[in-house]
Amino acid sequence: MEFNVFFRSGCLLFAVCCLLFHKSARRKISMPNHLKVTQEARGRVSGDGIELAFGYWPGRGSPVVAIHGLTASFVSYAGVAERLNGRRPLFAPDLRGRGNSDKPEGPYGMAQHARDVAVAMRTLELGPSVIVGHSMGAFVATALADQNPELVSGIIMIDGGYVPDLPVGVDASQMLDATLAMRIAQLTRTYDSRSAFLEFWRGQPNFPADDWNSWTEAFLNYEVAGDTTVKPKASATGVRLDVAEAFKKDEIVARLKSLSVPVLLLRAEKGLEPGQPSIFPDSMMQSFRECIPDMKDEVISGTTHFTITLGERGASRVADLIVEFAETCEEQP
Repeated sequence: MEFNVFFRSGCLLFAVCCLLFHKSARRKISMPNHLKVTQEARGRVSGDGIELAFGYWPGRGSPVVAIHGLTASFVSYAGVAERLNGRRPLFAPDLRGRGNSDKPEGPYGMAQHARDVAVAMRTLELGPSVIVGHSMGAFVATALADQNPELVSGIIMIDGGYVPDLPVGVDASQMLDATLAMRIAQLTRTYDSRSAFLEFWRGQPNFPADDWNSWTEAFLNYEVAGDTTVKPKASATGVRLDVAEAFKKDEIVARLKSLSVPVLLLRAEKGLEPGQPSIFPDSMMQSFRECIPDMKDEVISGTTHFTITLGERGASRVADLIVEFAETCEEQP
């Protein structure tokens, strides 16, 4: 059961206390107005004409807003939130078409996701916040800063936010078709049970055995729906429309160049799996920095595109950097 958050009065903490709390406990943290939030909270909040599901982990100071990747959900930040350990609150919505959020036929795209996040932030009366975006979430974060700069005090991009030039001779439409075929096939597949779904992913190199943990299982369990046979929740229509935007480089670059807040790029050492090179190798950094000259970046060793938020090494380092970066942003004039 979840309570809807429709009101615009009162602070975020009051809103969260009016939600049904998740049973997994967190340490007790004192809040203003004599309120105490002691557990992870889950609920629903208004987006741009739809409702978004979300997770909220309590903490001290201003909340950080975390945006997930293409077919993921807010649970992809469970490890980061746990390693924050109350040093910062974390608010993470399911984007439209993902997780338990509404799944309209459209519209989709980075600008639309940013509008949804902006409405949710205003509903919860969040002021200028550090926006964390993993993978596609980094593109949404830059769209949010472009459309609503008053809501953004800084951006942390995690293995996302920039698209390199395609190799000579590679057609963008062909690349799009190939990418979509793979992703849609994954989204339309059914599994005999949740345990079968988990075992399928245990056998994939994306989640190495050494990094498999309770966060991974929580993330994958939330990704599918069904009582007997299960199927991924993400909307194939939404994914198709969002992937198409990945090749609109001019729009992406324009948003990056418009940023006027501090930016931190966190790169996984490896790609989608341990045997692949980084999605953002050093050779790409010059082009990236031409868009954001003052951007800081760090490579987190021993991580892949997935384990940078869901593995112990990645989640711990990302959490520490969020705290440091948020403090830096608050010191900005």
